[in-house]
Amino acid sequence: MKILVVEDDKKLSRFLQLELEHENYEVQVAYDGKTGLKLAQDESINLVLLDIMLPELSGISVLKKLRKVSSVPIIMLTAKDDVSDKVTGLDSGADDYMTKPFDIEELLARIRVAIARQVKQDSENHQIEFGKLLINLENFKAMYDGEDLGLTKKEYELLCYLAKNKGKVLSRDKILKNVWGYDYAGETNVVDVYILYLRNKINKPFNVDMIQTVRGFGYTLQEQD
Repeated sequence: MKILVVEDDKKLSRFLQLELEHENYEVQVAYDGKTGLKLAQDESINLVLLDIMLPELSGISVLKKLRKVSSVPIIMLTAKDDVSDKVTGLDSGADDYMTKPFDIEELLARIRVAIARQVKQDSENHQIEFGKLLINLENFKAMYDGEDLGLTKKEYELLCYLAKNKGKVLSRDKILKNVWGYDYAGETNVVDVYILYLRNKINKPFNVDMIQTVRGFGYTLQEQD
């Protein structure tokens, strides 16, 4: 499980990183809202610890932007013990809220609860819908506008990864590691080849631009009108 800590207090960030790593979480740290938002959008994060008072971009702004593209669990951290701040955070999509100073054991417990809740929701949600695209996670089939796409196993796995990260720009390296595995030793252009296969089964026959290239960065899945 990977946790992103977005906190400008470097002492607290380091403390949280060490405690979380001790609990066997993989941890990434950002000291401002802008960097935190980028990491949350670009990386496969399982939970975000997000401070409200941040430089560059406030925690609430980061929260609102993230909620447009992701359901990742978010626990807000703040020095403010103000009901209005709590309400704003929760209304903006936060899963939980803790006021500094807090007990680390309580925070760890809340993290476990938030992650367990998300895992349960994911297991209960047996399909991914994105515009006219429908991916059934039980029978391993994908359809566009009601028509079976007839995907191979690897095409299906690639489309699932793109769909689970819909709207995000994913680098070739990231796709390769998450779909083919870290120890993959085959052709280096395999991602480009399979993206072409998917385009020939989605973009071309349905006259859409759902699977897009972001030149110099990678690929992204975008909803069509």
